[in-house]
Amino acid sequence: MATIKWAMDAAHSELHFKVRHLLVSNVSGHFKSFSATAETDGDNVTTAKVHFTAEVDSISTNNDQRDGHLKTGDFFDAENHPQIIFDGAGLEKVDGENYRMTGTLTMRGVSKQITINVEYGGMIVDPWGHNRVGFAVTGKVNRKDFGVSFGMVSETGAILLGEEVSFSANAEFVQVVETAA
Repeated sequence: MATIKWAMDAAHSELHFKVRHLLVSNVSGHFKSFSATAETDGDNVTTAKVHFTAEVDSISTNNDQRDGHLKTGDFFDAENHPQIIFDGAGLEKVDGENYRMTGTLTMRGVSKQITINVEYGGMIVDPWGHNRVGFAVTGKVNRKDFGVSFGMVSETGAILLGEEVSFSANAEFVQVVETAA
């Protein structure tokens, strides 16, 4: 079976995250610059091998001061670790259109295996004749597992920043058409 290559359509994809703040609310943000590629055996998406990168310098929480702090050594250390990387292979069916993918997440120079939830949106041929697939991805990681250990405690002893970070992404891929040389 022929290997099919897929490229993420950045105009139709997004990546968001949220973390507890003062244990009473969430602070959310997104990455403006990220990319992903995939390879499948034919059009069988369960065989997908995915490579994803997010540029740490593109982080946005709609607060310039906080964004600047997130790029420092207290958090992502963008100067020394400019990318967050995920490499995963194979989708394990859970039910209906719901799958799981296990892979390696690398953040701040620390690599750990994680499992993400993947909802398969389907495959179509767009009006221009290109094959497209879509996915909704969700997951959670403990930021301290990746060396993001910044924390503060309030005067009353409350933790100001949660350890668990939730993320969600919507990704649309278009099949790469290889031309003969």
